[in-house]
Amino acid sequence: MSDLLVLCYHAVSERWPAELSTTPDKLESQLAALVRRGYRSVTFSEALASPPASKTVAITFDDGYRSVLELALPILSKLGLVATVFVVTGYVGRDEPMSWPGVDHWLETEHRLEMLSLSREQVTRLLDEGWEVGSHTRTHPRLTTLDDERLGEELRRSREHCEELFDRPCRSIAYPYGDVDERVVAAAGEAGYSFAGALSGRLNVPRPLEWPRIGIYHGDDDKRFAVKVSPTVRRLRTTAAFGAADRLRHLLRR
Repeated sequence: MSDLLVLCYHAVSERWPAELSTTPDKLESQLAALVRRGYRSVTFSEALASPPASKTVAITFDDGYRSVLELALPILSKLGLVATVFVVTGYVGRDEPMSWPGVDHWLETEHRLEMLSLSREQVTRLLDEGWEVGSHTRTHPRLTTLDDERLGEELRRSREHCEELFDRPCRSIAYPYGDVDERVVAAAGEAGYSFAGALSGRLNVPRPLEWPRIGIYHGDDDKRFAVKVSPTVRRLRTTAAFGAADRLRHLLRR
């Protein structure tokens, strides 16, 4: 049976205490544990295009922080792993820190430079290492709050910008905040995406344009990480999602 594990990280830092940041030591310990258990890595799009028949992990990094290159890449390379980075295309290469609700309060602190985006050249270095680059929209909005016109523009223009920047197809997107509904899923397909990463907060049946990922955060020590990635826990969640879908279909037929 397929055992596909999809992880969602953000920034990596020794000092930044933000919930979306993890330390290099934790990142290495967590991923090394998976390697010892026999997991191999592929990019997000590769994982969804050809569902694996063995233990496979797709490691993803949202937002495109420079720490992904500076701190995460050496760790993953040491372990023989690749990943996918989802960049906010409107910030790629800009010198000012990224900012949106939820992280903007860090702008007035000593940690503001942690929020710098990868540059075009830095993303290219990741691509040269076998990584994938995908879209995380242009400006990191909550997509479900946008009207149809702006929703389509955020999705379509970020894909086009990604392709212009890196001269290769952009097949995947991660929804900012994990914020997604049926309208957003449909719009992502219309905008040209084949695969999309959500978060596991919504109890949904996995599908290419709404694939649940396990978010790994600052407070996740090795024990908590082991529970989150446990095949039993993931299997129970998937079973619950299919059960909820069956109940919904039954209600709609009544």
